[in-house]
Amino acid sequence: QVHLLESGGGLVRAGGSLRLSCALSGTFSSINAMGWYRQAPGKQRELVATIPSKGDAHYADYVKGRFTISRDNRKNTVYLEMTSLKAEDTAVYFCTADVTHSDYKGAYRYDYWGQGTQVTVSA
Repeated sequence: QVHLLESGGGLVRAGGSLRLSCALSGTFSSINAMGWYRQAPGKQRELVATIPSKGDAHYADYVKGRFTISRDNRKNTVYLEMTSLKAEDTAVYFCTADVTHSDYKGAYRYDYWGQGTQVTVSA
């Protein structure tokens, strides 16, 4: 079993900054890509950013230049540094991880999701 625990959400004024963290715990063989999605009220969940185990991060156009995703593989943690926040960034932010497990049948991958953390940006 794998669990993802997000933290760092809150209320901030437009133009401000927040840093989200997501720690993965449990039993697994390896962690592949990790990422952040968000869901605003009445809207579908959308991609914010992803970062592979090795290589370059990918960002949605609406956060490029403002948000930075990073990860600490020693701590199994992914971060999202958000700056120049706008009211339209208000949403519940979800952490996700693509994890490889291995058992007697072989290796398989599974996507895990956190419970989400609320980010509210006031105008």
